[in-house]
Amino acid sequence: MDSIAVSYALLDPVLTILRPAAALLTAIFAGFVENLLFWQKDQEEIVVDRSFPVDGCCDGIDCPDEVHRGHHSLGEKILAGVRFGYKEVWGDIAGWFFIGVFLAALIGTLVPEDLMATLLGGGLSSMLVMLIIGVPIYICATTSTPVAAALIMKGVSPGAALVFLLVGPATNVTSISVLMGILGKKSTLLYLVILSTCAVLFGLGVDSFYLHAGISPRAIIGEASELIPENIKLIAAVLLLLLSGQPLFAAFRHKFSRKPEQTVFLSQFPAIPKQAEKPQQPDCKEQAGHCSCCK
Repeated sequence: MDSIAVSYALLDPVLTILRPAAALLTAIFAGFVENLLFWQKDQEEIVVDRSFPVDGCCDGIDCPDEVHRGHHSLGEKILAGVRFGYKEVWGDIAGWFFIGVFLAALIGTLVPEDLMATLLGGGLSSMLVMLIIGVPIYICATTSTPVAAALIMKGVSPGAALVFLLVGPATNVTSISVLMGILGKKSTLLYLVILSTCAVLFGLGVDSFYLHAGISPRAIIGEASELIPENIKLIAAVLLLLLSGQPLFAAFRHKFSRKPEQTVFLSQFPAIPKQAEKPQQPDCKEQAGHCSCCK
């Protein structure tokens, strides 16, 4: 939901709708093919975890559904949701969001428009270039959104930007290694092939839609923010900065604070006695004919 909201604010309504739709269809197709080819059905019974993680009011095992639903009032649930959205959700993505804004500012300032329009202006080659860039790097969905908006403003086609938005958050070198350990090499390879193929096909389809509809992506990018009055946008920006202070400070402190020294435990075992030195053998040259250890 957070990436959809950021997409609506920074991109345009078309990409805001197509981005989650393309991700949903790609995930369903990849899961269907995985089950069709490699899934070995088991008979294990699925146990639903109904425990309440916020305050642990019950273990969810011996609590009937009608009793479990009445443990907390509507106001308590709303308060818990708001607290979770501020501390957990925004706390996790605040740092990455500002990194994405910073990268977008660098792209908008330093990258020439003609270069991006020439290399990534559309077509299959543009999709493949964004695929090669997006698959190995680590970038989350929130971070990739302002970067994609800056690329579109520099002349990158919306289809190529969509490829980056799909494969960037879904793959990176670390996640690929983890998937290989969990799913195996065949399933991981299948996952990458389906994800890459679907991303390229959706990218080509998006470019075709913009072309036939006569829509200029650079003209409508970020237009959703124009619907909000300037005073409200200013207040929202200040509020966002205030809410971001604590998560950013915590991330900065965690990253650059001095790590505690490793604790060293000294045992009280007795010292190992030194071995007695072996007596030196007589010099055969000096005592020639009187040595029994050599000829």
